[in-house]
Amino acid sequence: MKILVIGSGGREHALAWALFNNGANTILVNPGNPGTAEFAQNINGDPVEIAVDESVDLVVVGPEAPLVNGIAGKLSEKNIPCFGPSADCARLEGSKWFAKEVMNAARVPTATGKKFTGPIAAIDYMGQYPDKFVIKADGLAAGKGVYLPKSKKESDVIIDDLFKGSLGDAGTSVVIEQRLEGREVSVLAVCNGTDAVILPASRDHKRAYDADMGPNTGGMGAVCPPADVPYDFPDYVKEKVILPVLKVMKDNGMEYRGVLYAGLIITQFGPFVLEFNVRFGDPETQAVLPMIESDLAELFLAAAKGQELPPVSIREGASACIVLASGGYPGGYTKGYEITGYKDIDSLVFHAGTSQVDGAIVTSGGRVMGITALGEDLDEAIEKAYKDAVLVNFEGKHMRMDIGRTV
Repeated sequence: MKILVIGSGGREHALAWALFNNGANTILVNPGNPGTAEFAQNINGDPVEIAVDESVDLVVVGPEAPLVNGIAGKLSEKNIPCFGPSADCARLEGSKWFAKEVMNAARVPTATGKKFTGPIAAIDYMGQYPDKFVIKADGLAAGKGVYLPKSKKESDVIIDDLFKGSLGDAGTSVVIEQRLEGREVSVLAVCNGTDAVILPASRDHKRAYDADMGPNTGGMGAVCPPADVPYDFPDYVKEKVILPVLKVMKDNGMEYRGVLYAGLIITQFGPFVLEFNVRFGDPETQAVLPMIESDLAELFLAAAKGQELPPVSIREGASACIVLASGGYPGGYTKGYEITGYKDIDSLVFHAGTSQVDGAIVTSGGRVMGITALGEDLDEAIEKAYKDAVLVNFEGKHMRMDIGRTV
C-alpha cells in the first residue's frame, strides 16, 4: 500500500515509522523531517495534489489544523481514502464548546461549564474563587489554550489577554469549566463511524518541569500503559465514552472516521472526559504505537472506508517516551544547535523539531526529539529510555527526569 502521512513532527515520525515497520507499505511524508527521510520519501507541496499525483491508497493526517480545515472532504472528492474526520466531525477539537454539547447529549461524564464571548461575564462567573475553575480557549490553540489560575488577579489577566487576541481566533470565545482533581489518562480510539478499536491507555506529562511544575507544554513525555490504570480501562472508555459519542455524531449526520483521542481524568467520583482531540496525541503516539504489532495500514484503511475494523495485536510490557526540549521551551528558545549521540543508542528516536544543515542534524523547534524504549514492565521501559536520553546532546537540552514516576 502507498500511504501519504501529513505532518512534520514527532507524532508523524511515529505514525510513518509504524506504518512502514508493521506492513509492506511505501511511505510518503508531507513535508516530513530528517527522521522520516531515513525510511520514507519526504515531499513538499499541497497534500491533496500530492495524493492525486502519487496515486496513494491512503492519506493519514497527523495535525489537527488540516482536518478542521476540511482536508478529508477534499480528498473524498478525489476518491482518496483519508484516515481523519470530516471538518464537521473535527469540530470536536476545533471547538471546546461543541465537544461539551456532544458529550452532554451522549451522557458522557464531563465537567460542568459555560461558554463566554466577552471578558466581563467570564470574570463574574468565576467570582472570587478562580482556582476552582479551568479556563479554555474555545478554538484551536496548539495544545496551549488551557489555564489553571491560582488567583483572581491571574485569572483576570488570562481572560483579558485571551479576548485581546493572545491566541488569535482561538480565544474569541472562552469556555470556563469546573476544575476536577485526579490522575489524567489518554485513550486513542480508531473509529469507522459506528465502532472503534481502542489502543492501549497512555499518560502525557504536560508541565515543563519535574513534579508537574512550571508552564503547560505540548507534552514532555508519555508512558504506555500507566501503572495505576486498570487493564480493562480502555474497554470502559469504549462503552461509556467513545461509542455514545459516535452515536450522537452519526444521529446528527456526522459519521466520525479516524482516531478520536479522549483525554480523561480519574477522580474520586470516577472518570470524566476533559477534552477530545481528532488526531493522535503528541507525545502519546510515540509511546503507544511501538506497543502495536498489527499492520496499522489495514486498520486505518478500514476505518477511513467505514468498514469492519480488524483486531489489533498488542505486545506485552510497556513503553516510555522522554521528550528532549530546547532550553527555554515552552517560552523563547534558540534554534540551530547540532544534535549528537542519537545514532548510538538502542531506543527509538522520533524527530520532532529538527532540520538538516550542511549534513548535520540541528534543533529547529521547542520539542526536539522523543526517545522511546520498550520494556517487560514500565520500570524497565523508563530506565532504558532515560539511559539513552542522557546520551543525546545539544546545547540547552532540557528534559524532565520524572516521566512515568509521578501521577
